[in-house]
Amino acid sequence: MAGYMDNMLVRSFVYDLAIQWGLFGVAAYFQTEKFYDLAGSGTFVFLALQSLKWGETYFLRQKIQSGMVVTWGIRLGLFLFTRILKDGHDSRFNNVRNNPKRFFIYWTVQALWVWLTLLPTLLVNSNKKDKDLTKRDYVGWSLWLLGFLCEAIADHQKSAFRSNPDNAKQFINTGLWSISRHPNYLGEIMLWTGLFISASPVMSSNQHLSVISPFFVAFLLTRVSGIPMLERKGLKRYGDNPAYMEYIKKTAVLIPYIY
Repeated sequence: MAGYMDNMLVRSFVYDLAIQWGLFGVAAYFQTEKFYDLAGSGTFVFLALQSLKWGETYFLRQKIQSGMVVTWGIRLGLFLFTRILKDGHDSRFNNVRNNPKRFFIYWTVQALWVWLTLLPTLLVNSNKKDKDLTKRDYVGWSLWLLGFLCEAIADHQKSAFRSNPDNAKQFINTGLWSISRHPNYLGEIMLWTGLFISASPVMSSNQHLSVISPFFVAFLLTRVSGIPMLERKGLKRYGDNPAYMEYIKKTAVLIPYIY
């Protein structure tokens, strides 16, 4: 076992599972989901920093890549945590928090999400030979920045909209939400795509399979827990509102003017 634990990818996965399953025990005991998202984001931050430490090389590419993960994780984690403290619950868990088996699946899926999504960064931090920065690094970091800003601005716009009592029964269709029904998810997909691109110059052979990172994020958000759930929720709440039906007819689901 000690030999396997010398492999950064294996070690990261073991730590990831231990964190999620350990916190699952606490969450299941108290039947709460209030720190679920914070746990996921926090694990990203922990593994990004820990893998940088394990690598013991601290190349510029590694520090920038890890710093971007940490910046994203802290912002999103705190945003989601303060939001659920304000709302009191997360509707995704209405039929889950009291069912230990289903709750365990959610925490396990979160572990897989963390590890698969972080895979390109883990590969960068495990690299023992430095390479000069390339155009791909700058393209990837630029895409990360655009995605990060898109997600952060969209979250801020929706949070501000929801905090206005006059909008209690209204849907948001202003700002970034006027050109995409889910701009925060678009930003999320963009930033992880960027981090794969910036990691790719140091990859060799089958390490390029870590492209699963942005594809897995896109799959989860467009086919599993993101867009499908919110679209159903929106239709249930605003389906009898002609303005809302016109909004979903004319506004792209994700990519402005395209899809």
